[in-house]
Amino acid sequence: MRNLLIGLGCAILFAGCSSLQDNFQDTIYDMRGLPPGKVSLVINLSDQRAFLYAGHEMVLSGPVSTGREGFHTAPGRYSVIQKDIDHRSSEFGAYCDRDDVIVKPDVDLHKDSRPPGTHFVGAPMPYFLRFYDGVGMHQGYLPGYPASHGCIRTTEPKAKRFFEAVKVGTPVRIVE
Repeated sequence: MRNLLIGLGCAILFAGCSSLQDNFQDTIYDMRGLPPGKVSLVINLSDQRAFLYAGHEMVLSGPVSTGREGFHTAPGRYSVIQKDIDHRSSEFGAYCDRDDVIVKPDVDLHKDSRPPGTHFVGAPMPYFLRFYDGVGMHQGYLPGYPASHGCIRTTEPKAKRFFEAVKVGTPVRIVE
């Protein structure tokens, strides 16, 4: 029995190593005190991860969920063209009644007609960093695979850290 408990404890410890690594990356630098070098952002579509660099040194990494089939996140070189801490989608969201009670969730304005007596409320996209068109990085749900409408979603703590570290004009590279 004792060996079983020790084995379970080791399994739990080692299962948490990847999240420990993420936490370690978070604690290396206060985002206001980055090491010298140009700050840049890299999104890896295959690995579903984002990386923040200061010069050649990685200072932050985190899991992401990118565009699902039919809403692919386009690889390429971009730069941050907008920062909006409390952004809302202008295409995806919900139709709500006059009291802002959701009448129809998961609305795509291009496909879903508006029920009478409702108005559109865009989906929240906190800590939004726009790269191109309507695509950017923001806080959102991470199911462990590409699931967005093209944006790069990440957790709230990571979205906040990335948002604090970059400026408009920061280079962004999205790789496959």
